[in-house]
Amino acid sequence: MALEAIQTVTQAEAKAKADRETAAAQAKQRLADAQREARQTAEQARQRAQEQARQLMSQAEEKAAQLTREELERAAADCEALKRNARRRLEEAAQLIVGRVVER
Repeated sequence: MALEAIQTVTQAEAKAKADRETAAAQAKQRLADAQREARQTAEQARQRAQEQARQLMSQAEEKAAQLTREELERAAADCEALKRNARRRLEEAAQLIVGRVVER
């Protein structure tokens, strides 16, 4: 009976050791899987962030170009108004000069 008990205990210890090794291997594999998934998730998030940054930059550049075009159009209109005003004043100045020369 003692020999059977020793064999039973030895078998139980061997099984427990095998179970511990199996559990350790499974835990190590789960950790590796979790780390791989975390790296993939981080990479996907980084790629999404880069894409969003590209889109935001594109939108900002487009808006800046539009604002530039609008400002250039306003400046061109202001320049035309100044030219018209200057031409009109030029005629008035010429008439004033001619009038003063004739008076003398």
